[in-house]
Amino acid sequence: MAELVLDGDALQVRLHSWERAAAFHGDVTVPLSTVREISVDPDPWRSLRGIRAPGTGFPGVIAYGVRRMTGERPDFAAILGRKPAVRIELDAPAQFGRLLVTVPDAAATVAGLQGLGRG
Repeated sequence: MAELVLDGDALQVRLHSWERAAAFHGDVTVPLSTVREISVDPDPWRSLRGIRAPGTGFPGVIAYGVRRMTGERPDFAAILGRKPAVRIELDAPAQFGRLLVTVPDAAATVAGLQGLGRG
């Protein structure tokens, strides 16, 4: 399962090798200055936006990869199963508009990252 790690002035989504293959993408790093809000998303499947391009998906089971939308920055999803996820809203110049990441304990992860979001 993916990990969210503070790395200096950046937040990194670290993916395991099989997750990188499923996402068709490597680890994602965003500057802390672009983090607007961090929260627990109890149903990340309802929060998915756009279409998977590229990535791997099977509704309710797995959603890994870039989610593209017309006229907006894409999102990045690393969702596995039906557990709550960490939802991170980002401002420009971050590459993505939103990150949705399933971690072993979403509430504890959000508590550990509390104060990073500006919202």
